[in-house]
Amino acid sequence: MIFKFADPHYLYLLFVPVIALLYHFIKQKRAYIRFSGSETFSGVKKTLRVRLIETPFVLKFIAAVLIILALARPQSTTESSVTNTEGIDIIIALDISTSMLAQDFQPNRFEASLDVARDFINGRKNDRIGMVLFAGEAYTQCPLTTDYGILNELTRNIKMGVIEDGTAIGSGIITSINRLKNSDAKSKVIILLTDGENNRGEVSPETAAEVASAMEMKIYTIGIGKSRAPYPFKSAFGQTVLREVEFKIDEEMMTKVASTTGGKFYRATDKDKLASIYKEIDELEKTKIEIKSYKRFHEKYHLFLLPAIFLFLLALLFENTIFLKNP
Repeated sequence: MIFKFADPHYLYLLFVPVIALLYHFIKQKRAYIRFSGSETFSGVKKTLRVRLIETPFVLKFIAAVLIILALARPQSTTESSVTNTEGIDIIIALDISTSMLAQDFQPNRFEASLDVARDFINGRKNDRIGMVLFAGEAYTQCPLTTDYGILNELTRNIKMGVIEDGTAIGSGIITSINRLKNSDAKSKVIILLTDGENNRGEVSPETAAEVASAMEMKIYTIGIGKSRAPYPFKSAFGQTVLREVEFKIDEEMMTKVASTTGGKFYRATDKDKLASIYKEIDELEKTKIEIKSYKRFHEKYHLFLLPAIFLFLLALLFENTIFLKNP
């Protein structure tokens, strides 16, 4: 609640009672009566009536101040707001093929991708986010939700090798589209991350992108990893050894998929770059929040005027009774 005066220029009138107060006490000091000596009054004590003789004037002074404050129209202001949120529905489509175990990211591409995705999820507000996983086929790990705690917990339960190996990018896009097709959000976004070429699935990525475009869904594609990276292998003795392996990302296809839907293709060669990509997408796909503010004004002049009238009447009563002066 905010307190204000609607007509504050009336507050300048406060100088009037202040000047009257100063004049009254100056006049009181100048008033005197001549006597031949003060011995006559040496034993006289001031009565309560004498001590309170200025009460009517003080009451009138306070009443005048309160009347001026009432003229200035004191008001209390109550502010309220209505927030309209235009949420965004986002599906993160993540490649979990075994090539994501390459260790050019620490500890590997798969774990680094999940870490950055979790940071992105935790930074969103008012948006529904889901996750689709794909390798040789695709499936939904988490449907669209605003419960980011559950979504983060589900990302920690992702296991590699539960589905056939391969890279079915088109299937990953189609599964993401199916999660978004019934969405009534103003903006529908797919963030697709992979480190390879499309080599599985019945639908090509380009065809899937056209379907997404027709349904007004935007796809951001991220190619993760370097062209050569250490990859873990099992030796004949059961030990894990790292060998340099060559990887190829179909940048032309991923660029076409993104541009078809109005999105953008990114290349991430380290974790910091991947984090900056997610940050850029986060800025591009901000939730729109419209806030309408309303103010209500409540007149409070009566809180000053009523006491002023009471004090003024009380002053008149005192002047004509207890503090009545002889002419």
